Amino acid sequence: MVSGARSRPPFLGLLPLPERQAITGALRTETVGGLVLLGAAVVALVWANSPWSAAYASVRDFHFGIPALGLDLSVGHWTAEGLLAVFFLVAGIELKRELVVGELRTPATAALPVIAALCGMAVPAGLYLATASAGGGSRAGWAVPMATDIAFALAVLAVLSTHLPAALRAFLLTLAVVDDLGAILIIAVFFTSDLNLWALAGAFAGLALFFLLQRLRVRGWWWYVPLGLASWALMYNAGVHATVAGVAIGLILRTTRDAGEDVSPAARVSHLVHPVSAGVAVPLFALFAAGVSISAPALGAVFTTPEPLGVVIGLVIGKALGIFAGTYLAARFTRAELNPDLAWADVLSLSVLAGIGFTVALLIGELAFPGTETGEHVRAAVLVASLIAAVLAALLLRRRNTVYRRLYEAENLDADADGIPDIYQQGNAAETDSAVGRADGQHT
Repeated sequence: MVSGARSRPPFLGLLPLPERQAITGALRTETVGGLVLLGAAVVALVWANSPWSAAYASVRDFHFGIPALGLDLSVGHWTAEGLLAVFFLVAGIELKRELVVGELRTPATAALPVIAALCGMAVPAGLYLATASAGGGSRAGWAVPMATDIAFALAVLAVLSTHLPAALRAFLLTLAVVDDLGAILIIAVFFTSDLNLWALAGAFAGLALFFLLQRLRVRGWWWYVPLGLASWALMYNAGVHATVAGVAIGLILRTTRDAGEDVSPAARVSHLVHPVSAGVAVPLFALFAAGVSISAPALGAVFTTPEPLGVVIGLVIGKALGIFAGTYLAARFTRAELNPDLAWADVLSLSVLAGIGFTVALLIGELAFPGTETGEHVRAAVLVASLIAAVLAALLLRRRNTVYRRLYEAENLDADADGIPDIYQQGNAAETDSAVGRADGQHT
């Protein structure tokens, strides 16, 4: 029985080297983008609550575009419908990579993060509905507390100078990827109105042609960029949130390399677009979405009005409870063994950190309560809940940072300077499962 348990890697154990390298590259960009995101959110709050708040509203509500094509949007809507499509393009590519070569490629490895993510979406939604119903509020915001903002979470880790092992960061990223998929499905299904079937058919035709060009190995950005923009515009005019086009294109892009290719099309696009998404698109969205009043009455409404209170409870309590309980029960059901160098307290810390739901939560809040005072309070609630989750996670993570630092240094040690951490050169694959502990001088 013991040998059977040792035949598979432990949960949150050492990642395979290619997976670790891919995760490290993706998270490095997200961390830098998260710091920019934090800065944009602070600027938005200061600007919207300053004597120049009228100028902020004027810029946010300024309209421009091409009316003949149905694209006359405000600056705020351009960032939400246009720039966030770039964010969801990257999310689609990351999801495709996870499904093809990452943690989600096999049922055995996908079970834990998928169950954890689903529970981390269902429990916050349930708590919101219970809170809103008990207070006689609207149920329209049930999806607001369901998503995790990976960039914001990583920015918190960067500010804290924590040294989380790669497996913990990968688990957080996988949770966020599944969350993003759930969010885009919710947006497509529940926040679509006045459907234009002709425009929708045109969007699907464009995506089908995109898929065909990928299958035929057609190269050249001049094919794909105009086709992607046309699909995005048609999706918007169809009445479906235009970010759906972004994630669809990300899922279509090929993630495997052909003979003679240095990188796959998906990896190439991600390399070019990811910095734009993390450093420009998401921060600009935050700049025009996070500008809410932080006066005493507005903050008081967050905790006394059922809709924003449901958001706070959903993000702070629901996320932590859902992800931790889902992970623990799934591990027990699948008989997965937790990495002996870690503890369930570490999973709890990540679950609390996942309560930071900034970007997608703000987007869904705008869709659920467009142009209303309740919508303003819900956006304020997202900011307050994300701040509370960040502070609680910081307290929990700092308590274990000595352990994280020791494991981080062990898995990054490269004494022979050959570019491959020494931990990946110690014995066979079975022994590698406990290599972090051995490198730290512990018997596992």
